[in-house]
Amino acid sequence: MMTFLAGLFIPNRRDTQDPAVRQAYGLLCALAGIGWNLLLFTVKTAAGLLSGSISVLADAFNNLSDAGSSVITLIGFRLSAQEPDRDHPFGHGRAEYLAGLAVSGVILVMAVELIRTSFLRILHPEPLNFGWLFVGILAISILVKLYMYAYNRKFSRLIHSAAMGAAATDSLGDVLATSTVLAATLIEHFTGAHIDGWCGILVGGFIGYAGLCAARDTINPLLGQPPDPQFVERIEQIVLSEPLILGLHDLIVHNYGPGRIMISVHAEVDAQNNLLDVHNAVDAVERNLEKQLRCSAVIHMDPVVTGDAETLRLKQAMAEQALRIDPALRLHDFRLLKTGSIVKILFDVQVPYHFRLDDGQLIQLLDEQARRLVPDCKTEIHVDKGEGL
Repeated sequence: MMTFLAGLFIPNRRDTQDPAVRQAYGLLCALAGIGWNLLLFTVKTAAGLLSGSISVLADAFNNLSDAGSSVITLIGFRLSAQEPDRDHPFGHGRAEYLAGLAVSGVILVMAVELIRTSFLRILHPEPLNFGWLFVGILAISILVKLYMYAYNRKFSRLIHSAAMGAAATDSLGDVLATSTVLAATLIEHFTGAHIDGWCGILVGGFIGYAGLCAARDTINPLLGQPPDPQFVERIEQIVLSEPLILGLHDLIVHNYGPGRIMISVHAEVDAQNNLLDVHNAVDAVERNLEKQLRCSAVIHMDPVVTGDAETLRLKQAMAEQALRIDPALRLHDFRLLKTGSIVKILFDVQVPYHFRLDDGQLIQLLDEQARRLVPDCKTEIHVDKGEGL
């Protein structure tokens, strides 16, 4: 049904990089979440009052909090779609992450309250009023939440939405929670064992875990995380499609929220090429990145020597020496400067995070290797932290 509604109300719905399309998906899922959760809250509240089940009432109010979470998601998508302004020159895209974080907070609060209430029920157990209508309501609730999990998960992956991913995680937690309540009801009916309170604690644990997972998925992009490998691969393909660009490194992807991405990268070009030709080619690549990936791009040109045999020999030798220190090391921006009898070797070395040597130790090792190759040379070595490009 949600796919049908998306096709009906979202023009150009396949262009998921378009901020307007992303917002439309977000609004559709948020409104659907409000409707479904209010319906479940009403039905479960009635069932909980009739049966006297604390875990069912807790589950009902969890659905009410889910409706509130959908409202937060709705507001987050509306805020994130606003254009950049004087106070927020990079736009408001991270409002969607903040919305997801707020949803996670609501989930965790509900989990703590449910565990507290369930503990009281363990201390003061009460029998449940069993009814097959009540069981049917819980079963239908599980199916509805499975459906909500499915469409939120599908659309979160489609538009890469952390807030929608949090909603999907919450729905899956609700499936586990309501299943536990249903199991407790059936066990008490057929065996007489009062496990409602214990199951309420278990439900609270499920919900709390879902909240922590959702919080992790929204905090990571706020703090800064590595870009999607497929996104990096697309950048590499677009940049290297320009014949004048020989290689790239020092790629940085700044994520200011969905649709608000900035890229900076160093592109290696032949030092013998005409400067204006290279500049025009780099400008064209920047425009292609902006057009195809919907991001802002800045490319720094690094001229490299391709025709000097001595430079190439020393670069290859130093790269081999670096690999002996650690196979993860990569060299770039290798240059050889000669001023009279003085030879200066300059290059950058890229090391992975949490490398076993500190920068000073690594520079000293590479400097010693360079002096073995070119006695009395001077070196200028810069260490870059990162992995991949």
